Amino acid sequence: MNFGFLEETREERTSRHGLLLPGRETAGNGLPETGGTSTAMPIASRVRGLHARHHHSGSCSPLSQLLPGSVEPPSIKGHYYRRARKVGALDASPTADLKKEILVNVGGKRYVLPWSTLDEFPLSRLSKLKFCRNQEEIAQLCDDYDEDNQEFFFDRSPSAFGMIVSFLAAGKLALLREMCVLSFQEELTYWGIEEANLEKCCLRKLLKKLEELAELRREEALQRQRDACGPAVVTSRWGLLMNWLREMVENPQSGLPGKVFACLSILFVATTAVSLCVSTMPDLRAEEDKGECSQKCYYIFIVETVCVAWFSLEFCLRFVQARNKCQFFQGPLNIIDILAIFPYYVSLAVSEEPQEEDDRPGGSSYLEKVGLVLRVLRALRILYVMRLARHSLGLQTLGLTVRRCTREFGLLLLFLGVAITLFSPLVYVAENESGRVLEFTSIPASYWWAIISMTTVGYGDMVPRSVPGQVVALSSILSGILIMAFPATSIFHTFSHSYLELKKEQEQVQARLRSLQKATTTSEHELLSDVDDLILEGPTSPIRYI
Repeated sequence: MNFGFLEETREERTSRHGLLLPGRETAGNGLPETGGTSTAMPIASRVRGLHARHHHSGSCSPLSQLLPGSVEPPSIKGHYYRRARKVGALDASPTADLKKEILVNVGGKRYVLPWSTLDEFPLSRLSKLKFCRNQEEIAQLCDDYDEDNQEFFFDRSPSAFGMIVSFLAAGKLALLREMCVLSFQEELTYWGIEEANLEKCCLRKLLKKLEELAELRREEALQRQRDACGPAVVTSRWGLLMNWLREMVENPQSGLPGKVFACLSILFVATTAVSLCVSTMPDLRAEEDKGECSQKCYYIFIVETVCVAWFSLEFCLRFVQARNKCQFFQGPLNIIDILAIFPYYVSLAVSEEPQEEDDRPGGSSYLEKVGLVLRVLRALRILYVMRLARHSLGLQTLGLTVRRCTREFGLLLLFLGVAITLFSPLVYVAENESGRVLEFTSIPASYWWAIISMTTVGYGDMVPRSVPGQVVALSSILSGILIMAFPATSIFHTFSHSYLELKKEQEQVQARLRSLQKATTTSEHELLSDVDDLILEGPTSPIRYI
């Protein structure tokens, strides 16, 4: 059933009803006179095959009319249900017969609802008004009550109530685009309408928003737990030093020391990455294999030593200023720091081994194994690049997206695994039946071809030659494109949402720092602390991924 409103002029109402609202006198221009001013007051009525009737009474209806015993249900259900209507905000004091309908004012907008419309929702707030017997019971359900006009006032969102009225009339409940999903949920809870009445698409949107809010609160609780586990901040010199060190190491925007520290960290990361690339040049590799060390090799060693010394100093500073030492070693970036710094000290310890090992049987094999271990450990120095995540909002967003999209990535791997298991035997059988040169020697060997084909990489090391094999290859490529596209949209939206959250957190931190710099009195500091508490209590509190 569509729920619409029709505007009608004063002349149409006068011709239809043959009277004006009671208590109104007409002026010389034919308009009703109210306190020296005359205005034409239109009434928006719900009309569907029936003309709307106005219920007038010469005196005010007593509260006893709210008793359920005096309400007579209509013989034909839906008669008053179809006549639910919205009354114009400027209408001249409309009244309602509480035996049949209720007049409510929500945020300045008036609605007339028949009781039969609310019979299907006995637990709603409006239905409970039907059973109120005194003024105290009414005051518990609404914000105000006008006995003269028998009008109930609610200081709530009129747009949200309009959607609820549409739901009562048409049976369809949808979300408002211009209103927050959580705010609309609060309106539904206030009016006593269950969330299950929402349309499926809107209900999914609400559930997704609730999951995000729950995740925000979990992150906030974890962060508070981390902060609570550490010792209390004292005003001694040591406490002030730790606070200054913490701001410099963890917050580059705290001031000049923090910015210099962050720039030095990024500079040393770039330097160690360049030195790692230079150390793999053919001439330096040849000298290393012979056990020789030229001047270039010595310079690279010096650069690497300086970089590792800086990273070790930075790691020690972060460990000293950490409030919870055990929680410090559980941080992902701190684990990366250990894995990147540890190989250098291991290589120094191994290089100090006595050279007599070469004289004993198997000594050369031992040295070859040690050299292989050293090369692998040196390659781990590339993990220093991950340290840029401390200063890069994009890398932090990437890490947060991976954490939030674990389900989507799991589905992607599941789809790929099923498709690879399907196409590998097919291409193996198709190529072996053709009797040509065998490139697909086994089904496990065909897995590599299926992975490369479905991800649209195509190295060309294994190519199907027969027509059936090419048909299978085409099917696997098309399937790979579709499978990769399924979760891509969800991951993209998660990435965008995470980026906006982290960006907003960064802006809040910068605004907080600017406010602290401007605050010069104790009262201003207390006010800022109260504002921070309010921010932490809201659903948009900042998230700390690392």
